[in-house]
Amino acid sequence: MARQQQRLSALQVSKLTKPGLYGDGGGLTLQITATGAKSWLLRYMVAGKPFGMGLGPTHTVSLAEARQKALDARKLLLDGINPLAAKKQNQIAAALADAKMMTFDQCAEAYILAHKAGWKNAKHGDQWTNTLNAYASPIIGTLPVAEVDTALLVKVLGPI
Repeated sequence: MARQQQRLSALQVSKLTKPGLYGDGGGLTLQITATGAKSWLLRYMVAGKPFGMGLGPTHTVSLAEARQKALDARKLLLDGINPLAAKKQNQIAAALADAKMMTFDQCAEAYILAHKAGWKNAKHGDQWTNTLNAYASPIIGTLPVAEVDTALLVKVLGPI
């Protein structure tokens, strides 16, 4: 006999309040905590090791969306990919893309703040700030760090 899928209804999800785990089928589970917070979990096994992946709170992710997310994760499992590892890789890729979008001025400011404590006096920090503002910022200050190349640096250093 086949396992039953989609055992929960949207009405049940909204009315359930007793803390516990309520299965919808296929590893999709509604979790209700002791404080009454409701969220979706996908429970699965990889190489005999159990995993639980949060799919989001019920006030943000509907039952239909949770089912779709669970289906997408199960498809990854069929391809031999751990959905949690894939999710982590996507987060790292997004963070890397955000870091690459930092402008030169933002990176220079972060560098000065990070190293200011190690400098002998405040004048040294002011020299860094003034030099970068005078020579680098007008040319490459608004550019993403990933776009700064050798030709631009030569252009910055030319007047010096």
